Amino acid sequence: MKNSQKRPDVLRVLADARPDELDPARLTDLARQRQDLGRIVSEPANTRAARRSPRVRPLGAVALVAVAASVVVSVGTFDRQGPAERSAASPQASVGAQSPSAAPDLRLDGRIQLLSAARKAEASPAAGTYWQTTTLGQYVDVAEVSGRLFAVRSSSTEAWSVGVRPGTKSLMVSDLDSRTEPRTAADKATWQAVGSPRTVRIEVGQPANTHALALKMGAGRPTVMRTDVGGKIYAVGPDNVSYKDLQALPTTSDGLRRHLEGLYARGNGTEGAASDRSAWVLRQAGNLVTMPVKPGVRAAAYRLMADLPGVRVVGHVTDPLGREGVGVEFPGAYRTPLGTTRQRLVIDPSTGDMLSDELLLTEPSARAQGAGLKAGTVVNYQATSRMGWSERQITVPKNAQN
Repeated sequence: MKNSQKRPDVLRVLADARPDELDPARLTDLARQRQDLGRIVSEPANTRAARRSPRVRPLGAVALVAVAASVVVSVGTFDRQGPAERSAASPQASVGAQSPSAAPDLRLDGRIQLLSAARKAEASPAAGTYWQTTTLGQYVDVAEVSGRLFAVRSSSTEAWSVGVRPGTKSLMVSDLDSRTEPRTAADKATWQAVGSPRTVRIEVGQPANTHALALKMGAGRPTVMRTDVGGKIYAVGPDNVSYKDLQALPTTSDGLRRHLEGLYARGNGTEGAASDRSAWVLRQAGNLVTMPVKPGVRAAAYRLMADLPGVRVVGHVTDPLGREGVGVEFPGAYRTPLGTTRQRLVIDPSTGDMLSDELLLTEPSARAQGAGLKAGTVVNYQATSRMGWSERQITVPKNAQN
């Protein structure tokens, strides 16, 4: 049981999550209000089996098709895991509505918290000159030297500034403060025992078809790149889009869902399983939340997440930076060289901000266990520390390489 001082204000969260049709100013029938509120609190999310291609770049990915080779942008993380293995997602545990007298002890359903995030997102600033995000990333891998296994972690910060007004540029500075090092003191001792090699090899790819990738230990240099091409600043599904395109996106959850499902059908055909489509739509909705869209689109994305089949919404989770939020788990399990994993987004219901996108280890492989990795370990994450509008372009470090 969480400390009562850390629990959310129940009445405030319920009020924030309340749909417009339940606004007391619009309704006079108190019995109707109580009935509808009870339905909202007790409504479970549908659950289906699913799989998806993992490790798509989260938190506002851009994969622009460049018109010149020098401006090709591919901001996807490298493929350290294989395709998802179909597996049943756990059903969401819903909480029934309680009487007003029991309200102080009400355990909020994660879905209600997600709807609260949608209400907060609607009140966010609508426009500016540069849309900027700062994310902290970390990736855990297992290296083997002279028959000995140890875990390494690669961490860095990324600053992305997207100019949306005519004449502005979009810049991404990645690998800020980047470093690859042993994960724990025990891993460091093993690394030192095998000679402290400056380069180690890890396994990447699908579990049944892995290949070696060399990692350089120590600090790295930041890299800067332009991420706008011919007015296109992001990718939404198979499309490269402009700021104008983003501003034209639907501001209702039904409209946004139809739009994204149409993109899925165009890029993947109509033969894919519904669960695959659900996971794909969730990824796109999660990306849109971190783009310079209208506040109504951001809110619609959260409401869409709350109703997607196979998606599990869990209240009261903590992200890798220690921040509390609501977890939105992708359906299915993902097989990686480290073992079976699951992916989730963590969202702050009190602000409507995306906190992190993370991959958790659920069943460690023998290799991962040999390096001391246990179930529940976050093996990679991208945590958003800043997201919003600015009137100034970001500063590029002097030692940044193109």
